[in-house]
Amino acid sequence: MAIQKEPGQKGVSWSNIAVGAIMNMVTTLGQPLEVLKTQMAANRSQTMWQACKTVWSRGGAVGYYQGLIPWAWIEASTKGAVLIFTASEVETASLGAGINPAFAGLLGGMTGGIAQAYATMGFTTCMKTVEITRQKTAATGVKPPSTWAVFADIYRREGLAGVNKGVNAVAVRQCTNWGSRMGFARLAETSIRKIRGKSETENLGALEKILASTIGGALATWNQPIEVIRVEMQSMAKGAASVNRPEKLTILNTLSYIYKENGIRGLYRGVTPRIGLGVWQTVCMVSLADYVKIWVKGRQ
Repeated sequence: MAIQKEPGQKGVSWSNIAVGAIMNMVTTLGQPLEVLKTQMAANRSQTMWQACKTVWSRGGAVGYYQGLIPWAWIEASTKGAVLIFTASEVETASLGAGINPAFAGLLGGMTGGIAQAYATMGFTTCMKTVEITRQKTAATGVKPPSTWAVFADIYRREGLAGVNKGVNAVAVRQCTNWGSRMGFARLAETSIRKIRGKSETENLGALEKILASTIGGALATWNQPIEVIRVEMQSMAKGAASVNRPEKLTILNTLSYIYKENGIRGLYRGVTPRIGLGVWQTVCMVSLADYVKIWVKGRQ
């Protein structure tokens, strides 16, 4: 089921802003996987079991929901609105130009990912990472500052550039994330149609679309090194940082630092929980979002 305009529809579909915001709020049910992924990416010597115990030590089950309120909710609603609106318009235009569904999904996802990164995610992702990682300060016996205190300190010292630190890495991640997720999902849908003997005009069943999104979400985690780089660039745990850590982090020198410190395996720390998170997000934002958009259009 590719993104298609309803008969008689003209111009952009503004309802996709609301659809994206709502559907991406649903994805925050995967916050425990987000926290675990970030913990492993920031502490690359930890095994998954050690990471689980560390997160649990921050308050039991509550530790797995650090950063959810308000930052993950703010991030989810805003970036979801930008993603679905932008990706849907680009994908629709691409299909109208005769581009095949897989490449149209790739273009839509890449454009939507870049748009959401620069429009909303530099600030919100940074603050969510702060909320998740600042608890490391408590291990030294010092009461960790509040998220707002950290924000005020960063803004005072570095201005907006400091608050949006790592936004370029976020943009690269989101571009490859959603380009891959949507592209692979649409490619999987095309393959499923061929296997099942269905034409392009026939809709896939719910389970078939979920399977396609599962494939897309899992395959899209090839870019885990970008996520590890993003976490390192936005990490606030400077007291525990290696003396070899560059003072001014860029994507390239952060990549070099992680590789020298932890090797190629360090660049893929946290990939297992991210596969689960990627599958869940892709099912919500591709398969389920397709159905919600059709339902909304039918009521207009």
